[in-house]
Amino acid sequence: MDSDKLDALRQRFAGDNERTIHDAGFAAVAARLFDPKGTRVAPYAGLPTLLDMPYRAIDWSAPDLAGLDVALIGVPMDLGVTNRNGSRFGPRAMRAMERVGPYNHVLKTMPGADLRVADIGDVPFRSRFDLATSHEDIERTITAIVKAGVTPLSVGGDHSITLPILRAIGGGRPVGMIHIDAHCDTSGPFDGCKFHHGGPFRHAVLEGVLDPERTIQIGIRGSSEYLWEFSFESGMTVIHAEEIPAMGIDAVIAKARAVAGDGPVYVSFDIDSIDPAFAPGTGTPEIGGLTTREAQGILRGLAGIDMVGGDVVEVAPQYDATTNTAHAGAQMLFELLSLMPFTSGRR
Repeated sequence: MDSDKLDALRQRFAGDNERTIHDAGFAAVAARLFDPKGTRVAPYAGLPTLLDMPYRAIDWSAPDLAGLDVALIGVPMDLGVTNRNGSRFGPRAMRAMERVGPYNHVLKTMPGADLRVADIGDVPFRSRFDLATSHEDIERTITAIVKAGVTPLSVGGDHSITLPILRAIGGGRPVGMIHIDAHCDTSGPFDGCKFHHGGPFRHAVLEGVLDPERTIQIGIRGSSEYLWEFSFESGMTVIHAEEIPAMGIDAVIAKARAVAGDGPVYVSFDIDSIDPAFAPGTGTPEIGGLTTREAQGILRGLAGIDMVGGDVVEVAPQYDATTNTAHAGAQMLFELLSLMPFTSGRR
């Protein structure tokens, strides 16, 4: 190594400069995280919250959400599953994940500092046994968040939770949706019930809260294609998982942005969109899915859309001995949160 270069590095980074961060952007991030002694809170210390955001207790009889831009909320309900249950434990498992964020090096944002964000706990359910009542509770809770001018990012729970969320968000006008999943979730009734996790988006369209022509479904695969004709008939755009390698991630992003357009859009991320090699802890795993890096790339490519809400669903930690699935879910939640500083009105 050139001795002059080594001397220059020593002068810049050694001795009294050992803790100096010269890049202005990186220094600004560090200044928000470290105290004057160079110490930051250990990632494994303190009470666990979603993305280590501050916890804010809410009295749901008179909810006060003043001062918040984004509310992270758990929805621990899996009464709508058609296969393995357990995603009711998803919010708790994702709260326990450490070392997710706080800085997004691709989008160059520290969303927890750039926005006013809090973990506001879980939806207050009246019953753990009744699906219809649970959906009512979800809709009522998300409606209160939206009326307060706060953007909800929800953590499920099974994918049926997105129907009442869309009722709350799309009640005034239908929204578009970027939906990343192994399954289209537009099928008809199972066992006499039409509000299961395999059909929320059929009903969201029929109820007028979701615009199918501004909806794109990415990562679709598996043996249940025969159940999803509603997606094609209603005008949704479907990108199957096997199409993605030939298209490339940039083309997938471009298509998603074109379909969603400039109007309000909801982003729904089912963890089973990711291949079970990376995220086995879910109720309906399908091989041949996205890698975690591909999923991150797609989400990061959505910066600038008019995102009015989002969710991460179907993390079922008891099927995952490594905690990889909850870790992936928490990371995808962080990617969704990282989009919020770039939405309309905040750019």
